[in-house]
Amino acid sequence: MDFSKQKKGTTAIWAGETDSFYQGATTAPIVNSVAFSYHDLDEWYDVATGKSSGHIYSRNTNPTVHVLEEKIRILESAEAATSFATGMGAISNTLFSLLGPGKRVVSIKDTYGGTSRLFLDFLPAYQIGVTLCETGNHEAMEAEIAKGCDLVYLETPTNPTLKVVDLKRLAEAAKKAGAIVVVDNTFATPINQNPLKLGADLVLHSATKFLCGHSDAMGGVLCGKKELVEKVFRFREINGASLQAEPAYLIARGMKTLELRIERQNASALKIARHLKAHSSVADVFYPGLESHPGHEIAAAQMSGFGGVLSFSLKGSYDTVKTFLTSLKFVHLAASLGSVSTLAGPPRTTSHVELTEAQRAQLGIPESLIRYSVGIENVEDLMADLDQALAAVEAAHPVEKTV
Repeated sequence: MDFSKQKKGTTAIWAGETDSFYQGATTAPIVNSVAFSYHDLDEWYDVATGKSSGHIYSRNTNPTVHVLEEKIRILESAEAATSFATGMGAISNTLFSLLGPGKRVVSIKDTYGGTSRLFLDFLPAYQIGVTLCETGNHEAMEAEIAKGCDLVYLETPTNPTLKVVDLKRLAEAAKKAGAIVVVDNTFATPINQNPLKLGADLVLHSATKFLCGHSDAMGGVLCGKKELVEKVFRFREINGASLQAEPAYLIARGMKTLELRIERQNASALKIARHLKAHSSVADVFYPGLESHPGHEIAAAQMSGFGGVLSFSLKGSYDTVKTFLTSLKFVHLAASLGSVSTLAGPPRTTSHVELTEAQRAQLGIPESLIRYSVGIENVEDLMADLDQALAAVEAAHPVEKTV
């Protein structure tokens, strides 16, 4: 089926599911089979060598997993897609399959904590050069890219400080240097942003987050140019970080409501960001939908919505943060995001728990920061909850609120 003329909500439901399933099932089944049998040895050989479509072994490909891959491929307007057991599986397999000793990657300082660990510790151990630029300093990034690099890795909006980078501008700089452009689109989702249309070569997602949307399955996906996706896939099928059928089914099911969830989370996050911005106990709010955000104009140009995650800092010490978070009622204090239920926590226990306090400081992440992933609850209830938690802070720390 041609989805080029369909809206994203329709695509999220039907993509990958237009084939006839077992006995006329209207939902893609969970195919837990490890291997797939062939009576014709020539047909088996053709499938095994890629001459014909089909499945051989679920570490490589699987019918249920294929449905999910097709959904993300079509939503991101990509040539090909593959999947992984986790979001970090997608990131690490992509970097290690496309980079090697003597290669160089240019990125930003404000990437997700696990990605930062790859840049700070793992890639240099393999003699891969890494240059991390100040996020938002496009001139500095362009200068570093022009020196010569093999891969440009971008994340926008960033986790957890919600900084924004100009994808089109940096993709153009990368093309001049002959570099591959990889973009982590987890925060934006394909509903709000399509990096491939802005010049990226590859787009990846932690499918555990907004794509799944229910905090009950883990996975990662990569899509983009066929030649590059196939190279990563060949690495992944030997590396073994394969997505299994049951989590793939749950993520694909979650994606059927992706547009509905994202539209509500976009609206709620913007309303909450404006509400917190006006509160006397809040030091600062980081959300690209705010006109005061330094990346607002870029975000407005390359995004159709500003996402369901915001971060903010309170006036006072880390004790103030602890009082506030433990006073919230409609929230899970947990290390994830993108769920139907609201999730919150500081970077030291969520996005950048892998890093030391010094490393977080090096990346410009204050210990007072709170990441708040807005769920699909009624926004008035969430704002009332935030207000009572802020009132608890003012009662417990009357001096610190003025700091």
